[in-house]
Amino acid sequence: MRFTYAEAMTRASFYGPLAQAAEAAGYTSMTVADSLIYPEESDSTYPYTDTGDREFLEDKEFIETMVLCAHLFALTSTLRLTPFVLKLPVRPPVLVAKQASSLAHLSGNRLGLGVGLSPWPEDFEALGVPWERRGKRMDECMDVLRGLTSGEFFGYRGDFYDFPPLKQCPAPTERIPLLVGGHADAALRRAVVKGDGWMHAGGDGEELDRLLARLAEIRKAEGDERDDFEVHVISYDAYDPDGIKRLEDKGVTDCIVGFRVPYIKGPDTEPLEKKIEHLERYAENVIAKVGT
Repeated sequence: MRFTYAEAMTRASFYGPLAQAAEAAGYTSMTVADSLIYPEESDSTYPYTDTGDREFLEDKEFIETMVLCAHLFALTSTLRLTPFVLKLPVRPPVLVAKQASSLAHLSGNRLGLGVGLSPWPEDFEALGVPWERRGKRMDECMDVLRGLTSGEFFGYRGDFYDFPPLKQCPAPTERIPLLVGGHADAALRRAVVKGDGWMHAGGDGEELDRLLARLAEIRKAEGDERDDFEVHVISYDAYDPDGIKRLEDKGVTDCIVGFRVPYIKGPDTEPLEKKIEHLERYAENVIAKVGT
Protein backbone atom coordinates (compact mmCIF):
# COMPACT_ATOMS: atom_id res chain seq x y z
CA MET A 1 0.00 0.00 0.00
CA ARG A 2 1.13 3.55 -0.76
CA PHE A 3 0.01 6.60 1.18
CA THR A 4 -0.93 10.04 -0.10
CA TYR A 5 -1.24 13.06 2.17
CA ALA A 6 -4.10 15.40 1.29
CA GLU A 7 -4.38 19.02 2.38
CA ALA A 8 -6.30 21.67 0.50
CA MET A 9 -7.81 25.10 0.93
CA THR A 10 -5.32 26.14 3.56
CA ARG A 11 -2.74 28.94 3.53
CA ALA A 12 -0.53 28.87 0.45
CA SER A 13 2.56 29.30 2.62
CA PHE A 14 1.81 25.99 4.37
CA TYR A 15 2.20 23.73 1.33
CA GLY A 16 5.99 23.75 1.18
CA PRO A 17 6.55 22.81 4.83
CA LEU A 18 3.75 20.23 4.65
CA ALA A 19 5.26 18.58 1.58
CA GLN A 20 8.64 18.37 3.29
CA ALA A 21 7.06 16.96 6.46
CA ALA A 22 5.07 14.36 4.49
CA GLU A 23 8.19 13.26 2.63
CA ALA A 24 10.17 12.95 5.88
CA ALA A 25 7.35 10.97 7.51
CA GLY A 26 7.27 8.35 4.75
CA TYR A 27 4.29 9.30 2.59
CA THR A 28 4.59 8.32 -1.06
CA SER A 29 2.66 11.27 -2.45
CA MET A 30 0.81 14.49 -1.77
CA THR A 31 -2.26 15.75 -3.58
CA VAL A 32 -2.41 19.18 -5.21
CA ALA A 33 -5.89 20.66 -5.61
CA ASP A 34 -7.05 22.55 -8.69
CA SER A 35 -9.35 25.57 -8.75
CA LEU A 36 -9.33 28.22 -11.45
CA ILE A 37 -11.99 30.81 -10.61
CA TYR A 38 -14.74 31.62 -8.15
CA PRO A 39 -17.75 33.16 -9.92
CA GLU A 40 -19.72 35.81 -8.06
CA GLU A 41 -22.98 34.15 -9.10
CA SER A 42 -23.59 30.53 -10.08
CA ASP A 43 -26.36 27.95 -10.18
CA SER A 44 -23.81 25.13 -10.04
CA THR A 45 -23.56 22.71 -7.15
CA TYR A 46 -20.51 20.92 -5.82
CA PRO A 47 -20.95 17.16 -6.39
CA TYR A 48 -18.89 15.89 -3.46
CA THR A 49 -20.61 17.52 -0.48
CA ASP A 50 -23.99 16.57 0.95
CA THR A 51 -25.58 19.97 0.33
CA GLY A 52 -23.86 20.91 -2.92
CA ASP A 53 -22.78 24.25 -1.44
CA ARG A 54 -19.80 25.94 -3.06
CA GLU A 55 -19.34 28.90 -0.70
CA PHE A 56 -16.48 27.18 1.10
CA LEU A 57 -14.33 27.93 -1.98
CA GLU A 58 -14.58 31.70 -1.70
CA ASP A 59 -11.32 33.46 -0.76
CA LYS A 60 -9.39 30.20 -0.48
CA GLU A 61 -5.76 30.47 -1.61
CA PHE A 62 -5.35 28.24 -4.67
CA ILE A 63 -1.95 28.46 -6.32
CA GLU A 64 -2.26 27.30 -9.94
CA THR A 65 -1.77 23.55 -9.85
CA MET A 66 1.20 23.10 -12.16
CA VAL A 67 2.96 26.12 -10.65
CA LEU A 68 2.51 24.71 -7.15
CA CYS A 69 3.79 21.32 -8.28
CA ALA A 70 6.98 22.95 -9.60
CA HIS A 71 7.44 24.76 -6.28
CA LEU A 72 6.92 21.61 -4.19
CA PHE A 73 9.12 19.46 -6.41
CA ALA A 74 11.95 21.95 -5.85
CA LEU A 75 11.54 21.56 -2.08
CA THR A 76 11.47 17.74 -2.04
CA SER A 77 13.47 14.88 -3.49
CA THR A 78 11.35 11.72 -3.30
CA LEU A 79 7.74 12.83 -2.79
CA ARG A 80 5.37 12.22 -5.67
CA LEU A 81 2.79 14.91 -6.43
CA THR A 82 -0.68 14.06 -7.65
CA PRO A 83 -3.00 16.80 -8.92
CA PHE A 84 -6.42 15.88 -7.53
CA VAL A 85 -7.64 16.52 -10.11
CA LEU A 86 -6.51 18.82 -12.91
CA LYS A 87 -9.53 20.19 -14.77
CA LEU A 88 -8.19 18.96 -18.06
CA PRO A 89 -10.73 19.77 -20.82
CA VAL A 90 -10.83 23.49 -20.02
CA ARG A 91 -7.08 23.70 -20.74
CA PRO A 92 -5.20 23.47 -24.07
CA PRO A 93 -3.87 19.89 -24.06
CA VAL A 94 -0.68 20.70 -26.00
CA LEU A 95 0.24 23.19 -23.28
CA VAL A 96 -0.65 20.72 -20.50
CA ALA A 97 1.52 18.08 -22.18
CA LYS A 98 4.46 20.50 -22.19
CA GLN A 99 3.87 21.40 -18.54
CA ALA A 100 3.54 17.76 -17.49
CA SER A 101 6.64 16.65 -19.40
CA SER A 102 8.64 19.53 -17.92
CA LEU A 103 7.53 18.70 -14.37
CA ALA A 104 8.23 15.01 -14.81
CA HIS A 105 11.66 15.71 -16.30
CA LEU A 106 12.72 18.19 -13.60
CA SER A 107 11.41 16.04 -10.73
CA GLY A 108 12.79 12.69 -11.81
CA ASN A 109 9.43 11.26 -12.87
CA ARG A 110 7.58 12.12 -9.64
CA LEU A 111 4.36 13.36 -11.28
CA GLY A 112 1.19 11.28 -11.16
CA LEU A 113 -1.24 13.35 -13.21
CA GLY A 114 -4.77 13.19 -11.85
CA VAL A 115 -7.22 14.53 -14.44
CA GLY A 116 -10.96 15.05 -14.57
CA LEU A 117 -13.88 17.13 -15.73
CA SER A 118 -14.68 20.39 -14.01
CA PRO A 119 -18.15 20.40 -12.39
CA TRP A 120 -18.38 24.16 -13.04
CA PRO A 121 -19.78 25.41 -16.38
CA GLU A 122 -18.25 28.75 -15.40
CA ASP A 123 -14.75 27.29 -15.76
CA PHE A 124 -15.49 26.41 -19.37
CA GLU A 125 -17.13 29.75 -20.08
CA ALA A 126 -14.30 31.80 -18.56
CA LEU A 127 -11.70 29.93 -20.62
CA GLY A 128 -13.70 30.04 -23.84
CA VAL A 129 -14.35 26.29 -24.05
CA PRO A 130 -17.82 24.86 -24.81
CA TRP A 131 -19.49 22.96 -21.96
CA GLU A 132 -21.21 20.64 -24.44
CA ARG A 133 -19.49 17.34 -25.33
CA ARG A 134 -16.97 17.86 -22.55
CA GLY A 135 -16.56 14.10 -22.10
CA LYS A 136 -15.46 13.63 -25.69
CA ARG A 137 -13.15 16.63 -25.35
CA MET A 138 -11.67 15.03 -22.22
CA ASP A 139 -10.96 11.83 -24.16
CA GLU A 140 -9.15 13.76 -26.87
CA CYS A 141 -7.15 15.73 -24.31
CA MET A 142 -5.93 12.46 -22.79
CA ASP A 143 -4.96 11.17 -26.25
CA VAL A 144 -2.93 14.33 -26.87
CA LEU A 145 -1.25 14.12 -23.47
CA ARG A 146 -0.33 10.49 -24.00
CA GLY A 147 1.09 11.14 -27.45
CA LEU A 148 3.06 14.32 -26.80
CA THR A 149 4.61 13.18 -23.50
CA SER A 150 6.15 10.21 -25.32
CA GLY A 151 8.97 12.35 -26.72
CA GLU A 152 8.24 11.12 -30.23
CA PHE A 153 6.62 12.95 -33.13
CA PHE A 154 2.87 12.83 -32.63
CA GLY A 155 0.04 14.19 -34.74
CA TYR A 156 -3.66 14.18 -33.99
CA ARG A 157 -6.92 14.59 -35.84
CA GLY A 158 -10.07 14.63 -33.73
CA ASP A 159 -13.32 16.53 -33.35
CA PHE A 160 -11.70 19.23 -31.19
CA TYR A 161 -7.94 19.05 -31.77
CA ASP A 162 -6.17 18.77 -35.10
CA PHE A 163 -2.44 19.23 -35.61
CA PRO A 164 0.39 17.70 -37.68
CA PRO A 165 3.15 15.62 -36.13
CA LEU A 166 4.88 17.56 -33.34
CA LYS A 167 7.59 16.76 -30.84
CA GLN A 168 8.18 18.21 -27.36
CA CYS A 169 11.56 18.04 -25.66
CA PRO A 170 12.64 17.16 -22.99
CA ALA A 171 10.37 14.21 -22.49
CA PRO A 172 10.01 12.24 -19.27
CA THR A 173 12.09 9.09 -19.11
CA GLU A 174 9.11 7.19 -17.72
CA ARG A 175 5.45 7.19 -18.74
CA ILE A 176 3.45 9.80 -16.80
CA PRO A 177 0.55 7.99 -15.09
CA LEU A 178 -2.81 9.49 -16.09
CA LEU A 179 -5.19 8.97 -13.17
CA VAL A 180 -8.85 9.71 -13.87
CA GLY A 181 -11.05 11.19 -11.18
CA GLY A 182 -14.83 10.92 -11.01
CA HIS A 183 -17.61 8.60 -9.89
CA ALA A 184 -19.71 8.47 -13.04
CA ASP A 185 -19.62 5.28 -15.08
CA ALA A 186 -18.01 7.21 -17.94
CA ALA A 187 -15.17 8.28 -15.63
CA LEU A 188 -14.56 4.70 -14.46
CA ARG A 189 -14.49 3.48 -18.03
CA ARG A 190 -12.19 6.33 -19.06
CA ALA A 191 -9.79 5.40 -16.26
CA VAL A 192 -9.54 1.88 -17.65
CA VAL A 193 -9.60 2.54 -21.38
CA LYS A 194 -7.48 5.69 -21.54
CA GLY A 195 -5.85 6.01 -18.13
CA ASP A 196 -3.44 4.29 -15.81
CA GLY A 197 -5.62 4.44 -12.73
CA TRP A 198 -8.65 5.85 -10.93
CA MET A 199 -8.98 8.46 -8.17
CA HIS A 200 -11.90 8.28 -5.74
CA ALA A 201 -13.27 11.58 -4.43
CA GLY A 202 -14.78 10.33 -1.17
CA GLY A 203 -18.09 8.99 0.12
CA ASP A 204 -19.34 6.25 2.39
CA GLY A 205 -18.00 2.71 2.45
CA GLU A 206 -20.97 1.16 0.67
CA GLU A 207 -20.63 3.58 -2.23
CA LEU A 208 -16.89 2.92 -2.45
CA ASP A 209 -17.50 -0.81 -2.61
CA ARG A 210 -19.99 -0.27 -5.43
CA LEU A 211 -17.50 1.84 -7.36
CA LEU A 212 -14.67 -0.65 -6.86
CA ALA A 213 -16.91 -3.49 -8.02
CA ARG A 214 -17.93 -1.56 -11.11
CA LEU A 215 -14.30 -0.66 -11.84
CA ALA A 216 -13.39 -4.35 -11.63
CA GLU A 217 -16.26 -5.22 -14.01
CA ILE A 218 -15.04 -2.71 -16.58
CA ARG A 219 -11.46 -3.91 -16.31
CA LYS A 220 -12.57 -7.50 -16.84
CA ALA A 221 -14.76 -6.57 -19.80
CA GLU A 222 -11.87 -4.64 -21.39
CA GLY A 223 -9.40 -7.45 -20.77
CA ASP A 224 -7.30 -5.18 -18.55
CA GLU A 225 -4.89 -7.28 -16.49
CA ARG A 226 -2.31 -4.60 -15.73
CA ASP A 227 -0.47 -5.12 -12.46
CA ASP A 228 0.41 -1.44 -12.23
CA PHE A 229 -3.13 -0.04 -12.55
CA GLU A 230 -3.51 2.45 -9.70
CA VAL A 231 -6.58 2.74 -7.45
CA HIS A 232 -6.49 5.77 -5.13
CA VAL A 233 -9.26 5.97 -2.52
CA ILE A 234 -10.48 7.99 0.45
CA SER A 235 -11.81 5.70 3.16
CA TYR A 236 -12.24 5.54 6.93
CA ASP A 237 -10.63 2.11 6.66
CA ALA A 238 -7.35 3.84 5.85
CA TYR A 239 -6.91 5.01 9.45
CA ASP A 240 -5.91 1.72 11.04
CA PRO A 241 -3.72 -1.22 9.94
CA ASP A 242 -6.60 -3.72 9.82
CA GLY A 243 -8.55 -1.36 7.56
CA ILE A 244 -5.54 -1.04 5.27
CA LYS A 245 -5.55 -4.81 4.85
CA ARG A 246 -9.24 -4.72 3.92
CA LEU A 247 -8.56 -2.06 1.29
CA GLU A 248 -5.65 -4.03 -0.13
CA ASP A 249 -7.91 -7.06 -0.46
CA LYS A 250 -10.28 -4.90 -2.54
CA GLY A 251 -7.53 -3.93 -4.96
CA VAL A 252 -6.71 -0.49 -3.57
CA THR A 253 -3.12 0.58 -4.23
CA ASP A 254 -3.05 4.07 -2.71
CA CYS A 255 -4.79 5.52 0.34
CA ILE A 256 -5.49 9.27 0.35
CA VAL A 257 -5.58 10.52 3.92
CA GLY A 258 -6.30 13.91 5.44
CA PHE A 259 -6.89 15.08 8.95
CA ARG A 260 -9.53 17.80 8.75
CA VAL A 261 -12.68 18.57 6.77
CA PRO A 262 -11.65 21.22 4.21
CA TYR A 263 -15.19 22.11 3.11
CA ILE A 264 -15.66 24.94 5.60
CA LYS A 265 -16.48 28.58 5.02
CA GLY A 266 -13.82 31.07 5.95
CA PRO A 267 -10.09 30.63 6.48
CA ASP A 268 -8.41 27.49 7.77
CA THR A 269 -7.53 28.28 11.38
CA GLU A 270 -5.54 25.12 12.12
CA PRO A 271 -1.87 25.99 12.77
CA LEU A 272 0.87 24.52 10.60
CA GLU A 273 2.40 22.79 13.61
CA LYS A 274 -0.86 20.95 14.30
CA LYS A 275 -1.09 19.77 10.69
CA ILE A 276 2.43 18.38 10.83
CA GLU A 277 1.64 16.69 14.14
CA HIS A 278 -1.39 14.97 12.58
CA LEU A 279 0.47 13.65 9.55
CA GLU A 280 3.41 12.46 11.65
CA ARG A 281 1.15 10.65 14.12
CA TYR A 282 -0.57 8.81 11.25
CA ALA A 283 2.82 7.82 9.83
CA GLU A 284 3.85 6.39 13.19
CA ASN A 285 0.59 4.58 13.88
CA VAL A 286 -0.25 3.29 10.40
CA ILE A 287 2.44 3.70 7.72
CA ALA A 288 5.23 2.40 9.92
CA LYS A 289 3.15 -0.62 10.95
CA VAL A 290 1.92 -1.77 7.54
CA GLY A 291 4.88 -0.78 5.37
CA THR A 292 4.62 0.35 1.73
